[in-house]
Amino acid sequence: MTGLVERTVSYNYEQLLAFEPVCFTEDFSCVTRWSIKDVHWKGVSLKTLIQIAGAKPQAEWVVFKSLDGYAAPVPIKDALSDQSIVVLEMNGEPLRYEQGFPARAFIPHLYGWKSAKWLTEIRLTDYYVDGYWERYGYHERGSVFFEERFKGDDWKKIKKRTLGSFEA
Repeated sequence: MTGLVERTVSYNYEQLLAFEPVCFTEDFSCVTRWSIKDVHWKGVSLKTLIQIAGAKPQAEWVVFKSLDGYAAPVPIKDALSDQSIVVLEMNGEPLRYEQGFPARAFIPHLYGWKSAKWLTEIRLTDYYVDGYWERYGYHERGSVFFEERFKGDDWKKIKKRTLGSFEA
């Protein structure tokens, strides 16, 4: 956990496995209108990880960064949902490589593109920056319930920076 936190925190796979697991069954919804129904998810509470790091009050966005350079921003209020997790298992088995082993993000009420695979960093920021799909016009938040698939004019009001500014 990096960025706007009181303590930069890092975990290896074994340390993540030692946390009290969060388990639930939810659909995985793709923005293209298909879903995988009734997936059993098991992982570590994202809210717990953020609390351990101590999110600073000005943190508004969580950016999931992946081993392959992929990035997915989500509002911090969504990351703090009780069902927001760092996934370690799907359907009773450790994640396979193609599913994002060793860990991926998952927030059930957001579309799947927000569930970054091969998670390497969770960064808290006070600004929005387009991730991979958002650069191509996908919605900043991506709520399944509100069918937030593509950007409208509201995205122009969001304080943002360029992708390279993550490192600043």
